[in-house]
Amino acid sequence: MLIRRFHRAAAWATPLLRDLTVGQIMELGVSRLQVGNSCYCTLIQDQMSKQLAYKDIKNKDVNNSKALDHTSEQNIGDIRKHQIGENVSRMDKINFLVNTLLDLRDSKEAVYGALDAWVAWEQDFPIVSLKHVLAALEKEQQWHRVVQVIKWMLSKGQGTTMNVYGQLIRALDMDHRAEEAHKFWVMKIGSDLHSVPWQLCRSMMSIYYRNKMLEDLVKLFKDLEAFGRKPPEKSIVQRVADACEILGLLEEKERLLMKYKYLFTDEKHGSIKKYERVSFEKSKRKRKSTKGTELNSNLTKAQ
Repeated sequence: MLIRRFHRAAAWATPLLRDLTVGQIMELGVSRLQVGNSCYCTLIQDQMSKQLAYKDIKNKDVNNSKALDHTSEQNIGDIRKHQIGENVSRMDKINFLVNTLLDLRDSKEAVYGALDAWVAWEQDFPIVSLKHVLAALEKEQQWHRVVQVIKWMLSKGQGTTMNVYGQLIRALDMDHRAEEAHKFWVMKIGSDLHSVPWQLCRSMMSIYYRNKMLEDLVKLFKDLEAFGRKPPEKSIVQRVADACEILGLLEEKERLLMKYKYLFTDEKHGSIKKYERVSFEKSKRKRKSTKGTELNSNLTKAQ
């Protein structure tokens, strides 16, 4: 009966009411509905307004909750992204990169891409860690990888020191790329020899000597002489002299051996002479000291 009355009244009820189902009306307390009573529409509309307002608030809360959850997920993602580089020890990072480089195919793009990804988490360029990586690669005799890593560092404007240059030259030589080592020397180092360490010069001379690049060896030594640089050991002079002999520069060979003959003296014999001279001077001072003591003792007795 109540439902039939509702359908008859639905013709003039508000559009909001018509959108509701019978079950929803029953839930809103339509059992109290009286046809013809003027409070009908007021009762329904008040209850509907309250319910819709409640639903609107609930939907807003759900949307706000979703937005907060999304923001929270982004923050967590940012935190995780930030912590990836911080929560791993430096040694683990080094080992990871070494293993990655050893497993990569022989491709410049692949190596450079792996290195770029590896340093992406670092705030500062990890030059110290890369030196450990290079040492590990040298231990594995991965000279080609050493060359690639150093060239990548130089492309980033990092590692521009004589030590790194020397490491690259040595790796190029071990990778059977002496000509490339020579070109790098001429381009980066050989233009100003007054401050290049002798150790690096000796390394380049050894490369020239082993690879039969004798003219380059003699030229480098003469360039060093032009800057007033004197060889610190006889092995350097001997190699240059041998190169001169092979090239037919016999007069140059004699000049070198005569100029640096002091390097060919017997070092052991010289050390013995030095030790004998020091011992003689100590004995002489000791005798003077003893003679002075005896003189003072005689004067005391005479008084």
